[in-house]
Amino acid sequence: MHGAFADGSSWNGVIERLERRGYTVMAPANPLRGLYSDAAYIASVLKSVKGPLVLAGHSYGGAVISTAAAGNPQVKSLVYISALMPDVGESGMSLSARFPSALGTATTSVPYQAGSTSGTDLYLKHDKVHPVFAACLSAGQANLLADTQRPAATTAFSEAAKVAAWKDIPSWALVGRQDMTINPDQERFEAKRAHSHTVEINTCHVSLIARPDAVADLILQATTIAMTAPTGADAARSALADTGSSWSLKHTITFGGIAGAFLAAGSAAVLAGRRVRHRTH
Repeated sequence: MHGAFADGSSWNGVIERLERRGYTVMAPANPLRGLYSDAAYIASVLKSVKGPLVLAGHSYGGAVISTAAAGNPQVKSLVYISALMPDVGESGMSLSARFPSALGTATTSVPYQAGSTSGTDLYLKHDKVHPVFAACLSAGQANLLADTQRPAATTAFSEAAKVAAWKDIPSWALVGRQDMTINPDQERFEAKRAHSHTVEINTCHVSLIARPDAVADLILQATTIAMTAPTGADAARSALADTGSSWSLKHTITFGGIAGAFLAAGSAAVLAGRRVRHRTH
């Protein structure tokens, strides 16, 4: 489940690394029509996957997994990659108002009509993709992202969260120190209040393209710990310090793509555990 301005292929580098570890990967599409409808769609996708799940969301996708995971006992951990992590009553817009970024002036609005539904789509301005969204990529790579971007409706960022699954599910977060799309201070604030296990690296907003190694490592860490730790957020967090045992897992992974949007951008990934074996030594 990706976010605005892109598709599931944005996760390609991460997917390749996880597949080399024996994971099966799927990349569901994000409708990008609004937080409520997007999360409902992804929640329905999760119901089609058997076994424990780890959800990984990039940017706006973080907001989507925070809603889609609520009430699903299969979801064992959440991974936020330069992402939105709204609390109940917060939206992408309200968070960005507290933590401004360069994205506020990097988009353009285009009215759309889909059957009887109409609204406003947000696109990244072509000349803003490289400096604001993808500064850690080459100009050529950024140009391709600009040419193939998928817009998000403004409702994706104006709708306030009704639930916040990170309050009940252990979480991990990656902060990009050079992120110009979501203010790194916002990412730190969100991760701190969620008690997320947090990693900071030197990267721009599209860390899953620029640093797929770091993103894959964080997802694997969240999977190994959350899939095998005692239930409950506190138990999973305490397991971070436990290196006395080794765990072997067999998984299927469902992924989405990168994204960005008006006041936040995003993509999401889903990691499904098929079988877990405990091995001690």
